This record gives sequence, C-alpha cells and structure tokens, in this order.
Amino acid sequence: MTGDGRTGGHTGADSPAAGDTRGTPGGEPLEETLPDDLPDDLPESPPGGRGGRLSRPLLSVGAVAGVLAAALAGALLTLALTGSDGPSVPGEDSADVGFARDMAIHHQQAVEMSFIVRDRTDDEDVRRFAYDVINTQANQRGMMLGWLDSWGVTIGSNTPPMQWMEHGRSGGSGGSGGQHGGQHGSAAPDGRDAPAGSGGGALMPGMATEAELEQLREAEGEEAEVLYLRLMTEHHRAGVDMAEAGEEMAGTEEIRDLAAGMVEGQASEINLMARMLAERGAATG
Repeated sequence: MTGDGRTGGHTGADSPAAGDTRGTPGGEPLEETLPDDLPDDLPESPPGGRGGRLSRPLLSVGAVAGVLAAALAGALLTLALTGSDGPSVPGEDSADVGFARDMAIHHQQAVEMSFIVRDRTDDEDVRRFAYDVINTQANQRGMMLGWLDSWGVTIGSNTPPMQWMEHGRSGGSGGSGGQHGGQHGSAAPDGRDAPAGSGGGALMPGMATEAELEQLREAEGEEAEVLYLRLMTEHHRAGVDMAEAGEEMAGTEEIRDLAAGMVEGQASEINLMARMLAERGAATG
C-alpha cells in the first residue's frame, strides 16, 4: 500500500499476477498457451526461452502417437485372428443355434404357466416366485432370439427339437448322448399330448401338455399352486439337462455363459419348489 492509498505495482513471487511470461509472444502467461489436456506428470519446462515452451506440447504429441500405434497394432492382430470377413458365427446345424431355438420355446411355456398361476392364487410366495420366472426367462428368451437374428438364422425351424444334442454327441462314447437326447421324438415317451405353443410338433422334455395347461387354468388356490409347482419342477429339470448340454457343446461364449447360469439358477429354484410343495403337504409328483 502506498502513501496515497493505491496498491503498489510490486508483486511477490507467490502473487497470482506473477505468471511466467518467458518465451511467449505478447507477454502472455505460459499456462494460457498450453493445451488444457496435458498429462500432469510431464516434466517441467526448463528455464530459458522458447526451448522450454515447446518441450511439453511435443511430448504430448508423442504420447498420442504411441496410443494410435498401439490401437493400430491391436486392430491388425484382431484382423489376423478373425480373418478379413470378421468373426465366424454359428451355423444352422450348430449346437448354439439349436440350443437357442429350443430353449426359447421352453422358456416361452415357463412364462405362460407363470402368468396363469399368478391369476389363479392369492398366495404371495407363489406369485412372487412366478414373477421371478417370468422376469428371468422372458429376458433370457429375448437374448437368445436376438442372437439368432444377429447370426442370420431363422427363429423357427423344421428340424426336430433337441436334434442338436444328438448330433453333438454322435460319434463319441455314446453314454451321455442318450441321457440328453433320448427323451424326445415324434411322440412323447409317456403318450402325452404335444405341448401348447409347439404347433402340434414333438414334445420337448419337461414341457407341459395342452391338457395340463388347461387343468392349470381351471384350478384355483392351493390346487393351482401345487399343480404349477409340480409342472414347473419337471420343466426346470429338463431345462437344466438342456443347459448342461448347451454349456458343454456350444461354440460361442455367449451360449456357454448363459447355459451355465441357467444350470445354477434353475437347480436352485428346483430346491425352492420342493420346499414350497412340502409346505403344502404335496410331493414333487
């Protein structure tokens, strides 16, 4: 402060007005001439004119060049591994396509049965479980239909259901092929009607028949709960069997991961349904 009350022109080294103007045109502060996105860990510019001013931007350009070179190398490596036509997709006869098609139909009926029982009982435990089945299996079904579309294959097929399991295990030891694929055919092993939603075609393992679905629609209260839990238990058992085969035989990571999750989730729900049936004095059937 001067004697006449005005602020003095001198500023200390720690004053904000004391910006370094060395080597800058027009005397602008050095900080304002540098890009805002420079890394914080670059070395400080050496004192003494324009040499110090140019060193930090040049290092930034070098860093960008390094990133671009790494990205180009990664792109070339990907091209070399996948070929010029991009990653391969599952073929029409693959386990991936067969699993996605069959499990989408399987899931559709599970969702249908869950909607039916939701309206046939007031029991909150059963309704909550039915909602979980609807939410989980509808979402999984949407994923599988999306993959089929992205692979350029149709959702429907004239191929008999579950044939992908037999093809995938043919030529091997044969022991597990019958376990997974021997339960289906043009007629159900127990003589039951074809399931609803199958277009009158072959019965896939675990799927309820049209007559059983009609019985569920007509039941009420605990009768509907027990019938639903029994039908869904059989549905889940077959679903686990299919998912184990899908996890083992699929060529895509998407199907293998989804199938593994189905095995774990549905096995847990089978145990839950057994407890719910026991609470109602009923066996699994």
